Amino acid sequence: MGSRNRGEVNYRNPCLTMHQPWASLLVYGIKRVEGRSWPAPIRGRLWIHAASKIPEPETIKAMEDFYREIYAVDGITDLKFPEHYPVSRLLGCVEVVGCVTCEELVNWDQIPEGVRLEGQTKFCWLCEQPQKLIIPFEMRGFQGVYNLERKIYEAAIRGISPVASPLPVKFPLPNPRDPFSLKPRSLASPPSSSSTTSEVNNRSENLVAAIAGARAAATQFSKNGDSQSNTIDTGDDSRTRNKYRRVQ
Repeated sequence: MGSRNRGEVNYRNPCLTMHQPWASLLVYGIKRVEGRSWPAPIRGRLWIHAASKIPEPETIKAMEDFYREIYAVDGITDLKFPEHYPVSRLLGCVEVVGCVTCEELVNWDQIPEGVRLEGQTKFCWLCEQPQKLIIPFEMRGFQGVYNLERKIYEAAIRGISPVASPLPVKFPLPNPRDPFSLKPRSLASPPSSSSTTSEVNNRSENLVAAIAGARAAATQFSKNGDSQSNTIDTGDDSRTRNKYRRVQ
């Protein structure tokens, strides 16, 4: 179910279909950065829908290990992961507050180091205020960002509940009066490559292995023409706006 846009996009109740386990990790507030190959076209509430592909146990383990390790960097060692990763369901929503490049994110010293480690793709959508549906809705999705049908939205908005994130993050806006001010190339120039290299060299073996495992888990979708991220992505914003392929 969904409302597909043609030409100029007017996002009313925008939704994004993602593969599991990434979809649930985002709605549960564990995942705070959504990686894409194109910049976020919206600010504000974004509904999250899980695609039909049932995640492999190895993929779930790889991503849970990844988040255990990056949260441990910030002193969080007791993560509670979702008990289930449902598919073909509308799961909940998050607030997209900005979008920066991967280079900007990994060098942004105003946010926790664990969040910076989530930067693994060209563009990073910054998400806050996760809310999950008490009862996920069964529905179909589309590629890219699309509008929920009105009746789905009206039912969903009545059934969402705030989520207590393990480590809530408030991404600072360059201009608090402009909700679109946190955009690619809006942050100060990153530090020299020597300091970044030093940080990489100081990572633990477990963290390095977890990052490698997360990257390997995401590459399974690249083989089918999806982007390097975990979402169902066409790879180009203009194509996403004008071409949609229904996904289960």
